[in-house]
Amino acid sequence: MSQYVIVYTGGFDGDQVSTPEDTKEHQTKYMAWLEGLGDAAVSPMNPLLSTSTISPDGSVNEGSKMSMSGFTIIEADSLDDVLSMAKKCPFLEVGGSLEVSELMRMRG
Repeated sequence: MSQYVIVYTGGFDGDQVSTPEDTKEHQTKYMAWLEGLGDAAVSPMNPLLSTSTISPDGSVNEGSKMSMSGFTIIEADSLDDVLSMAKKCPFLEVGGSLEVSELMRMRG
């Protein structure tokens, strides 16, 4: 089996999640989706906070250029399997996008 990373970008447009009730409903759906992944989700919920960007010249700026908000690591037989799982993610319902990549194992 290979490992894949699902990267969360964007999301939470005001139209989809505008009240505390909307937020709670989304969180409930998201947690149900994660639970539905079962053992395939080897690192299920990894939100990112306090991002800084380092430029080639060494300068540091607060914030991200990519709007990446978190990631999930999945173990599966194929990229197609992970894409099928990711298409069901409720993050897509709140204006977010998902990027799915296979993790390459490095020696050492």
